[in-house]
Amino acid sequence: MLAPAKTWYVLASLGTALILNFIPLQSFALAIRPDFTALVIMFWNINQPQRLGMSLAFCVGLMMDVHHASVMGHHALVYCVIVYITSIFRRRVKVFNLVQQIPQICLMLLVMQCLLAIIELLGGANLPNWYYFLGSVSGAIIWPIVAFLLSYPLKHRSDSDAL
Repeated sequence: MLAPAKTWYVLASLGTALILNFIPLQSFALAIRPDFTALVIMFWNINQPQRLGMSLAFCVGLMMDVHHASVMGHHALVYCVIVYITSIFRRRVKVFNLVQQIPQICLMLLVMQCLLAIIELLGGANLPNWYYFLGSVSGAIIWPIVAFLLSYPLKHRSDSDAL
């Protein structure tokens, strides 16, 4: 069981995820980079849904849209869909340990990537290559690390003087 997260901790984790997404990368490294912001949004919505809602996910998505210089609302819509999907599957995901959550997280990230691809296709972009979806796979692979790092400060510490 995790202790309730402070608002500053949630915002700091989202800010860190945004900074990790803003790091400029080239070609293949860019293709395999996971969407850290989506992972953090999913973590908070699975573990403490009262801390992060659609409005905050929408605002963070707008920041991603500004950074990518893409159509406004592109990432905002997708992050809201991720909040909705994780709120539906929250109890199911929490039943499993972090390693067993990988396939479910991968599926949610693939849905997110498909929605982004559909929005880009509707905007006139070309069909993405197969490695476009590697970010979802790498995001699912690092999910246990991200979840552990975010939950570690929230673990209850036992008091040695307690009875």
